[in-house]
Amino acid sequence: MRQSVPVPHGLPMDRDANPFDPPRAITRLRAARPVSPLVFPDGHEGWLVTGYDAVRQLMADTRFSSRLDLGVVHVPYETPGMPVPTEPSPQIPGVFIAMDPPDHTRLRRRLTGAFTVKRMKQLEEHIVEVTERQLDAMARLAPPVDLVREFALPVPSLVICELLGVPYEDRDTFQSNSAKFLVKEQTLEEKMAAYGALTTYLADLVTSKRATPGEDILSDLARHDDLTVEELTGIAFLLLLAGHETTANMLALGTFALLEHPDQLAELRADPDLLPDAVEELLRYLAVGDVFYRYATEDIELGGETIGKGSTVVVSLLAANHDPRRFEHPDTLDVHRKARGHLSFGHGVHQCLGQQLARVEMRAGFAGLLRRFPTLELAIPANEVKLRTDMNIYGVHELPVTWTETAG
Repeated sequence: MRQSVPVPHGLPMDRDANPFDPPRAITRLRAARPVSPLVFPDGHEGWLVTGYDAVRQLMADTRFSSRLDLGVVHVPYETPGMPVPTEPSPQIPGVFIAMDPPDHTRLRRRLTGAFTVKRMKQLEEHIVEVTERQLDAMARLAPPVDLVREFALPVPSLVICELLGVPYEDRDTFQSNSAKFLVKEQTLEEKMAAYGALTTYLADLVTSKRATPGEDILSDLARHDDLTVEELTGIAFLLLLAGHETTANMLALGTFALLEHPDQLAELRADPDLLPDAVEELLRYLAVGDVFYRYATEDIELGGETIGKGSTVVVSLLAANHDPRRFEHPDTLDVHRKARGHLSFGHGVHQCLGQQLARVEMRAGFAGLLRRFPTLELAIPANEVKLRTDMNIYGVHELPVTWTETAG
């Protein structure tokens, strides 16, 4: 029987219990009503889905549309005092995560061959080499160092630049504009300025690849005459942003989590064979990409509720990944857990295209870091670590670390 709970006005997203757990208010709501009405700051009524089964069902149901032009688009609801636009947002060419089939299918299928499990296994040795070179560079520095700047951000940036054919020397441009684009507390004009700078750069890049293609993913795409420059630019924007921001934050926040759970860290050091399961557990536990929107294209039954046609639905992957109905003791980090089935990469037709690449990078990153720096520890108190609570991808802004010895 459904419990009576207050309808939330906005979504409290501060991870208030500790840097890794869902907000307590979300946990209470999930227990009482996993599919709950939600009132946005402008008074617009929608739905919030926090239960694992309901989130999984929703993401597999294409009647819940990803098209932003169908629904009301909101400045992040936890941003006080910000204007809330209520007009649908036009579709952006190439940005297929905001499309439904068949448009989504047409663009995504161009990329499936580039990110297969087989292709990623072939790349694994090279990704390990990239990781080891970055660890060599970090080991030459005098601690303390910022793990984000010296390791977590460079590794996936180097890899995605090589795959896409983006010059790594341009990293300051795309890293800074990517970060600006992901800031929550900013005006629409500021966000679009960062987006415009990124897409202007990428439009020039894909245009040059169409003229003189190389051996990289963007060149392969540019060979398809049915893809416009605008579509190529949108695809490049998605792949570049997701390809370095998400893994960088998983590497940094995952290291923070392990350092804060020394028993789990010790078990991982003692038995490196645990690493594949530990990566899945960290993905589940941390869920750096948390909130997604969907729009009901008809009346749909979900979790005992009727979601009306046209409703805006907010999905919390973090809450779903910490649902005790699916994962025993979900707020506990357990590197022995078999956490496959977590929803950090989504589910259904929009499941993350680069998930195998992310897994390879995390396995290489954590394995190398733990082996090379056996005495790694935080260089500041944990409560002074700057969390990315102001960003749409969670993580840490900086992670000062130190060590007393390194290994070969």
